[in-house]
Amino acid sequence: MKLFTIEEANRLLPTVRAILVELQKVHGRLRTLRDRARLAADKANWTGGVEGGTAYAAALVQLSEKMAELGALGVQLKDLDRGLVDFPHMRDGRVVLLCWHMGEGDRIQWWHEWDAGFAGRQPL
Repeated sequence: MKLFTIEEANRLLPTVRAILVELQKVHGRLRTLRDRARLAADKANWTGGVEGGTAYAAALVQLSEKMAELGALGVQLKDLDRGLVDFPHMRDGRVVLLCWHMGEGDRIQWWHEWDAGFAGRQPL
């Protein structure tokens, strides 16, 4: 597990934000394609194949690749819709999580214990 200083996490935010934007776009496309695929499958007569199936599979691969990018950075995705991520951080001799989500600006301002989650956020 990578541990981030506050400065390291802040420097990484533009990259994380760009990945999150792409993840949210792909996720939205998946929702649309999934709904279309369900409608097509309901109307199908066992002939195989689903309209848009290839696009759906490609979007799944894209989603997986973008999530792997975040993971490779050491960033933990907590809520895709909200764009919520955590950065493991050493604070007072224990590992906690620096917490940030889309719309919070260019600096991390919050942290929480591992078991506290978003509701347990505290200001830095």
